[in-house]
Amino acid sequence: MTLPEAQSGFRHFHEQLDTLKDRLMTMSERAEGLVDLAVDALLKQDKDRADAVIAGDRELDVLEVEIEQLAVSLLALQQPMARDLRFIISAIKISSDLERVGDHAVNIAQCALRLVAMRSTITREPEIEDMARRSRQMLSDALDAFIRADGLLGREVCKADDQVDALMNSLFRILLTHMMADARTINPSLELLLVGRNLERVADLATNIGEDAVFLAEGKQIKHRYEEYERDRLTGAGSPTA
Repeated sequence: MTLPEAQSGFRHFHEQLDTLKDRLMTMSERAEGLVDLAVDALLKQDKDRADAVIAGDRELDVLEVEIEQLAVSLLALQQPMARDLRFIISAIKISSDLERVGDHAVNIAQCALRLVAMRSTITREPEIEDMARRSRQMLSDALDAFIRADGLLGREVCKADDQVDALMNSLFRILLTHMMADARTINPSLELLLVGRNLERVADLATNIGEDAVFLAEGKQIKHRYEEYERDRLTGAGSPTA
């Protein structure tokens, strides 16, 4: 291969990497938007917004396939190394996580539709809005951390998941109190619990992306506390004594 051919191939590879980044950013923006729209549909009891979320999920499905195809093509034809290889492998995982975020937005929209059908006046529990805001911010920060290869921000996203979990526990206690006090609130309260669970899962998926950002930036695997396990294994900490 001549030098001009090698340079051309190098440019083409990085152009494809940039395209992959752009697709991921677009997919993240669409996923965040669907979560926002779904929660808005819930709080405003708006059937049209809920229907728009369900219809919009199709775009995420298409983007996931496009990203996967591009990533596989880069792996097969370019044989990337080091950080580029970690980026491409993680991009496939992240596109799957973002597609699942869309599924959770659809679940929330379906809860909204059922509440509309019940003609139920729901209490606007602040925990739901807070969970939605935090989950969406986590999603935005996680992808930003990944695109910028910012391990510190990725770790901050992972830490933020504890706050969403605490809000879910608080929501559960509040709704359980409502159901015990008035049986008429059972069905709508159960729908709100489902909404909370779906927002909690969005935060979990954002955490996955934050972990991928750390892997990309530092080459360290922190999923399932693997980093702590590996450190203990290497130092002998926690080993049974003779």
